[in-house]
Amino acid sequence: MTDQSSNAGPWGTPPTAPPSPNAAKAPGWMQVEFVGSRWALFWLALKTGFLTVITLGIYRFWMKTRLRRWYWSAIRPGGHPMEYVGDPIEKLLGFFIAVVILTFYIGIVNLLLMFVSFSVFNSSWVGYLASFAGVIPIWFYARYRARRYVLGRTRWRGVRFGLEKGAWGYAWRALVHWAITLCTLGILWPRMTFWLEKYRTDRTFFGSARLTQGGHWTMLYRAAVPFVLSLIATGALVIWLIWIAPLFPQMEGSVDGFVAGVEGFFTEKGPAAVAASPERVLLGLLCILGLIYGAVHYRWTAKRILANHKTAPGITFHSGLNSARIAMIYVLGVLISYLVLTFSVLLVILMGAAVLGFDSFLTWFGLGSMSAVGDWPRWVAVVLMGLLYLSAFLLWGVLYNTFVTFPIMRHMALTTRLPDHHGLDHISQRARDDFAEAEGFAEALDLGAAI
Repeated sequence: MTDQSSNAGPWGTPPTAPPSPNAAKAPGWMQVEFVGSRWALFWLALKTGFLTVITLGIYRFWMKTRLRRWYWSAIRPGGHPMEYVGDPIEKLLGFFIAVVILTFYIGIVNLLLMFVSFSVFNSSWVGYLASFAGVIPIWFYARYRARRYVLGRTRWRGVRFGLEKGAWGYAWRALVHWAITLCTLGILWPRMTFWLEKYRTDRTFFGSARLTQGGHWTMLYRAAVPFVLSLIATGALVIWLIWIAPLFPQMEGSVDGFVAGVEGFFTEKGPAAVAASPERVLLGLLCILGLIYGAVHYRWTAKRILANHKTAPGITFHSGLNSARIAMIYVLGVLISYLVLTFSVLLVILMGAAVLGFDSFLTWFGLGSMSAVGDWPRWVAVVLMGLLYLSAFLLWGVLYNTFVTFPIMRHMALTTRLPDHHGLDHISQRARDDFAEAEGFAEALDLGAAI
């Protein structure tokens, strides 16, 4: 697939799929369809993941490209599929460029930082801290560059998306907003969320149309209500466990005592304490689950609120994302993935025991007597265990795509509509953006694994 515009114009080609029946439910609104089978995605992820394992990770650039093309083509605003025209060779070369640059940074800059740290402070911790702080702006830079690359390789009805240059501007703004958020103990987290998203959105284009992020950062506070309530409940529980009714006697009166009591929970006294006061342990688990749900609710509700305030000339958006539905997808999807992964690993272990013999198989784990396996070269055992380890990662990636990413993408597509879309008739093509390093920095920093 090449990134070439059609001579017939972006709106001159007929839809590749008939309009959805849901289109009649909202006259004038452009619906977004999602087509595609979960099992078709499963086999694609399995096949490309297997090729990634046997090529020691080199095929991951092709795997990501094929998965993105599958997801993009399944999302069809107004019945027209989106297109992803990224090139895996482009990603591979960009990764090598980024690795060379980061190697120079890690090898030269870190060496100078450690030299100064030992010379001035006679300690290494200052050098480690400065080295970590130096990676943070590169991390933000890589995130912006990865988003710019993906948008620059995405088209709808032949018209390209795009994101203006501004990665370093995003990086220093992110550092400032994070510093403000940490200094205010997270109270201004919605402010950071809004302004960073506004910076990205206001530089995003669809063809000749620039998107704009409207609204005000205070509108995101209602998205944080479940997390704040869970945080208050957790704080009340901690106060109860330290000062009011300690679970262990040594927990009374101080935070150090609380830590000592938590350590005692994992000793032989733990089961007795749980049996004596199970309601407090249950409340602790509920608070942890509440914090997790609150974080998921904030992330996706904020996305919905921000999406509903995005506009372009003659175009508006409406999102009906359900954060409770997303949380349920995460819980059930991860649970199913872990269960299938555990069952598969146990099955591999049983198959290995059947092939090698039970005593021989136990020898690998130091639980059996030496037998035929003891005569095998060590590298054979290392290779087999390495393949088993990589296969577990492969299966996890396949299951996560099937039971988490797929339903989330489908839910996002089906809950998105364009109430006003007459501005699409006035959009012209955008020039193609060139990227020397593609998503290389995001890949090298392990930020580009997501679809």
